[in-house]
Amino acid sequence: MNPELLEQLGSQLGPNGLPYSIPIHPNLVHITLGLFIIGIAFDFAGAFFPLEKSILKMLSLTAVRSNFFDVGWYNVLASAIVTFFTVAAGFYEIMLATPEAGVKSAWGLEAMPTMLLHGVGGVFLLAIIVGMAVWRGFQRFAWRKDMGRQVQWSYLLAGVAVLGIMFVHGTLGAQLAAEFGVHITASELLRAGQDPNLLLK
Repeated sequence: MNPELLEQLGSQLGPNGLPYSIPIHPNLVHITLGLFIIGIAFDFAGAFFPLEKSILKMLSLTAVRSNFFDVGWYNVLASAIVTFFTVAAGFYEIMLATPEAGVKSAWGLEAMPTMLLHGVGGVFLLAIIVGMAVWRGFQRFAWRKDMGRQVQWSYLLAGVAVLGIMFVHGTLGAQLAAEFGVHITASELLRAGQDPNLLLK
């Protein structure tokens, strides 16, 4: 981040290096993750519905197959929409980041490569999630609208692969917070030579 711009913002930044008390990006990340995971999980449940039907009947749970696919579709769609805000908040907060210098992550990366990979990865994931939502929409409204199983097996496998990418990407983000102290109030205060025990009461 440009030091002059940081100086201008300096009076507005809190102890965590942000103009607000709690980072927005990690909260939006968990909304993106939750929506996408639920979307894929319910599409799996709908795809395997014939196997589950007897179990649901035994438990006296009334379930309709199309309802599983409704949950899958709306969650993946919501995930695609929320991820735009997640990535935007991530770029804003990464611009204000002042990671701890001279530290390497558990993966052997320094702060700058970790931030670059996390930033580029966020845009990559946004494109993938939007692509998954578009793919899911074509299946729901065109290709498989009259079929019992609304999703293709290839879509479900791609969803599992995206979850794997999310895990790697999320680990990079967690390293920025846990190992480089990015926007962690206590870490920022310690680096500034202040005692968090006194200031955070």
